[in-house]
Amino acid sequence: MAIKDPIEEGLSQGWQHLDGSRIAESQTLEADVVIIGSGAGGGTAADILSQAGLDVILVEAGPLRSSKDFNMEERSAYPNLYQQAASMKTCDKAIGIFQGRAVGGSTTINWTTSIRTPQPTLDYWAAEKSVVGLSSGSLEPWFEAMETKLSIREWTLPPNPNNDKLRQGCQQLGWDYTVIKRNVAACWNTGYCGMGCPVNAKQSMLITTVPAMLARGGRLLSRVKAVQIDHYKDRVFGIKAQALNEALQPTGIELMLKARHYILAGGAIHTPTLMIRSAVADPYELLGKRTFLHPTLLSGALFDKAISAHSGAPQSIYSDEFVWRDGAAGLPGYKLEVPPLHPVLLASKTLGYGSSHAELMKQFNQLQVTIALVRDGFHPELNGGQLRVKSDGSFSLDYPLSQTFWDTARAAFASMAELQFAAGAKQVLPISEGMAFAHSWQEAKQAIAGMPLAPLRTVVASAHVMGGCPFGEDRQQAMVGSDGRSHYLENLSVMDGSLFPTSLGANPQLTIYGITARNASRLAAELTAGTSRLQATASF
Repeated sequence: MAIKDPIEEGLSQGWQHLDGSRIAESQTLEADVVIIGSGAGGGTAADILSQAGLDVILVEAGPLRSSKDFNMEERSAYPNLYQQAASMKTCDKAIGIFQGRAVGGSTTINWTTSIRTPQPTLDYWAAEKSVVGLSSGSLEPWFEAMETKLSIREWTLPPNPNNDKLRQGCQQLGWDYTVIKRNVAACWNTGYCGMGCPVNAKQSMLITTVPAMLARGGRLLSRVKAVQIDHYKDRVFGIKAQALNEALQPTGIELMLKARHYILAGGAIHTPTLMIRSAVADPYELLGKRTFLHPTLLSGALFDKAISAHSGAPQSIYSDEFVWRDGAAGLPGYKLEVPPLHPVLLASKTLGYGSSHAELMKQFNQLQVTIALVRDGFHPELNGGQLRVKSDGSFSLDYPLSQTFWDTARAAFASMAELQFAAGAKQVLPISEGMAFAHSWQEAKQAIAGMPLAPLRTVVASAHVMGGCPFGEDRQQAMVGSDGRSHYLENLSVMDGSLFPTSLGANPQLTIYGITARNASRLAAELTAGTSRLQATASF
């Protein structure tokens, strides 16, 4: 069956796409709005602003890939679609970070899990972080609009065995669990979402909002990296960018991007990095601080029957049994999910070497993995990490893991082992150096109580990067307002996960969609009707 490629078709019909690797000379481009980053925030904003009749330039440092390029192979997906070929880490190498780098950003390669912002998170932001106007009630129409646009709905097919073991364990123990909503349409249920959807079922920015903007005459720049915000007093006058070659290295050709308004949507690492590098006003030294990851722990389990965790919807069940058990500001909680398993992903996220590593990989199809995503940013001892910009303009992320985190990790390992044995596991292996397979819950419980936990010894990973440019009304706590507008630069907005003053306690893409839809609609009303910032109340 031939699969239509909407990107290929659109380009043949005259969509305006400029590939940095093919730009022959430096130039200046002008528009009503320039948006840096094409992921959940940038793609949503581009759609809404172009729908309002504004001329939009959307800028992406990664390449433009589409379904014809998605061959379901890790060896091509990771270098082509991920930051640092999926090997990005914190500066001490203790936490691996997965983040997209292609048109569509992380929405092109994520696992489609779509969860609305938890009410305790919104309540905490309002009470402690000076965020106004964001409640479940006020966000509901924006969530509903984006859920309709992106086909976000509860997954109705039976969970694959990997997810079903999470469900079974929760049922046996009486724990909470939920069927996940996914942003897919006519999904083939292959399980290879993390490598780009080869059948265009995933309703990512790549096949929804970006094409919508291009069809309205908007312009897309790929392999173009924003490097400097030119600003004076309270206004931005342009953004300098570099054209990149196919290896994503600067070609020496520069672009100057000019607009009435500028939106930063490069994500929680690249938006603060660009702002720090550009020396924007930051009197309370907030930029790059309180960057959050949902540090994630892994527990493997062997079952008699094949799990085949590479096949089927990657995530269709989650459990919030432990996320809010002690309240938002109490001891940190953790969300239980499962990841898909593919050979390179598994091999790079387990410990051991030689025969022990080979033995584990040999049991690949019998292996189920449960993950615990730690909710950081609420407890006073979990302040996340600090993003630093080096003299050459690159970044590093320092992310210390406190004793409170390790205490939470120990509890999470115990919860995962208990769940896996309740689901029928024959053996369970906490993914931490020196641990052996346990053959019963009691054996695992005793081993986990005494297991050494430490950076580099214990595998920690994350696919969720948040914070570093917090929103709110109190300038001592926030760089931008609750509407995403900069407190210091009149014609600059931020619309991505860097806004979050804590982690979410949930996968972030739907939160970014909903909040961006709200804020971009207000901005569109202001830019098209000449209303003031306070009067802008556009519908979507």
